[in-house]
Amino acid sequence: MNRHDFVYVFDVKDANPNGDPDAGNLPRIDPETGHGLVTDVCLKRKVRNYVALTRDAKPGHRIYFGEKAVLNRLHEEAYEALGEKPEKKKLPKDVEKARELTRFMCRNFWDIRTFGAVMTTEVNCGQVRGPVQLSFARSVEPIVTLEHAITRSSVTNERDLEKERTMGRKFTVPYAVYVTHGFVNPFLAEQTGFSDGDLELLWEALANAFQFDQSAARPAGSMTARKLVIFQHPNGLGAAPSHVLLDAVIVRRRNGVEVPRSFGDYEVVIDRQAVPSDVKVIEKV
Repeated sequence: MNRHDFVYVFDVKDANPNGDPDAGNLPRIDPETGHGLVTDVCLKRKVRNYVALTRDAKPGHRIYFGEKAVLNRLHEEAYEALGEKPEKKKLPKDVEKARELTRFMCRNFWDIRTFGAVMTTEVNCGQVRGPVQLSFARSVEPIVTLEHAITRSSVTNERDLEKERTMGRKFTVPYAVYVTHGFVNPFLAEQTGFSDGDLELLWEALANAFQFDQSAARPAGSMTARKLVIFQHPNGLGAAPSHVLLDAVIVRRRNGVEVPRSFGDYEVVIDRQAVPSDVKVIEKV
């Protein structure tokens, strides 16, 4: 597998892309610049959810960090497969057996061999550094956060029937375009067993990450993957520093647009002169 760097662009309209629990679930924001943020953890969750929905029945495509997953139980599967009994918080003294436990987890769980995992719980399966990493997504421009008052006509208990309607709050971003950067390390991919097929599934998941992510905070069509620019290097080491390639992708507001409210108000420009001739540029979505 060759090294890859990529730029992922998505937009948000009348939705909360990533609420901050430390700020009353307000959209995450850089307090110094006003730019919106979406964490890498949030984006990985959407990728995991897509793979779980579409590939969970296929061998080797289980999701480790799934909803209500009991991690120790998953670790016990690895010990059972090797015919070993776990010792609390310790790996087997036999180094090869310890490695085989980790390899078992990589073979069976797509997100472990993709993003890695720390599995040093009571039932210890070691830890894996994943070949695929994502940065925080940052909005192209400072965002505006709107606060909406909402009401609920139902009550929780019979004794509350005579009370006024329950009031609540909902937060949205009117419109914003976000950009995140990603990296695929081929040397770590070899260690975890991350294959070319896994890589294609990653691109597919990013392109469709928001298709099955609808909720009250993110209604249908409110978040959309708009552009995926992949820089495929000719070898494992790469032909250019990551920052040079990533900086070659420029997302900017079109001239004459005062208040952007759609992706058509922006343009994505790739500075081809900054990209070495032996680096292949692949555009998706």
